[in-house]
Amino acid sequence: MSTDGVVLRDVTLRDGLQLTGTPLPTDRKVGLVRALLGAGVPELEIGSLARGDLVPPLADTLDVVAALTPDELERCWVWVATPRHVQKAVAAGARNVQYCFSVSDAHNNANIGRDTAVSLDAMPQAVEYARAAGGRIQLCLATAFTCPFDGPVDPDRVVEIVADPRTAGSCDVVVCDTLGQANPAEVGSLVGRVAAVADGRRVVFHGHDTWGQGVANALAAVQNGATVLDGALGGLGGCPFAPGASGNTAGEDLLFALRPDWLTPAVLADLVTWSEDLLAELGEPMRSATARGVRSNAQAFPWTAGPRRDRTDDGQ
Repeated sequence: MSTDGVVLRDVTLRDGLQLTGTPLPTDRKVGLVRALLGAGVPELEIGSLARGDLVPPLADTLDVVAALTPDELERCWVWVATPRHVQKAVAAGARNVQYCFSVSDAHNNANIGRDTAVSLDAMPQAVEYARAAGGRIQLCLATAFTCPFDGPVDPDRVVEIVADPRTAGSCDVVVCDTLGQANPAEVGSLVGRVAAVADGRRVVFHGHDTWGQGVANALAAVQNGATVLDGALGGLGGCPFAPGASGNTAGEDLLFALRPDWLTPAVLADLVTWSEDLLAELGEPMRSATARGVRSNAQAFPWTAGPRRDRTDDGQ
């Protein structure tokens, strides 16, 4: 299986932060955006237009957008759920929006307060607003495999939505294993079917590692047509409206599996350091196996950096 051309999108600052109890200051978010982009991470998800009272860690998303340059925003995505969200995002300077709704009505109502059909009906207007601003818009399908309230989701329904003319204006299709309960066979099957009807749109796989299948599922998605994978530093994240979901698949683990040209042992060590600092700041556990591997003492393996030392420990 070739992973050439497969892109990581870091979702730390949206899906990663939305369940955290400790707020991250806006300037800290902006600094992390710039560090990740500077390291070579191709794309980032930097926030959400969800109501600030419901998802407080993301209430400053428009401030983050306003602080970034146009060139930086070309590589960043903002989560939206309504045409009005699109208007607000592009007015603030966002170039790329991820229009998200759930395949299951129960989760869509819990997450954004409306039936799936209502979100689908509104998508052409969202597309129009994004295009009028010269931006791009993704179709993002949450609970594509399992709904936390209704159980397994019919894959035929996912394929029908992707093929629906109302979603045709999107540039990408994001297939989400919101609960992290899918296995590689299920992911490969659904992603393959989605790719077959995507009509030239990129297929993005957004996975969670609840049952330890995150990297395996991501590679199954790639094998069946996905060219973008979502991941968060240290496996941070989860959905506040999806009981039973744990963190995202760790970006470090996806990168170690993919080995893109821009990833060097030194860059990976930097990513692990940033992840450690962020998770400590937020009081969150480290879920990345690669991060643990980087800190090992296996000196003959070029991807290890050894145990972390404070700057004062090495005389600096």
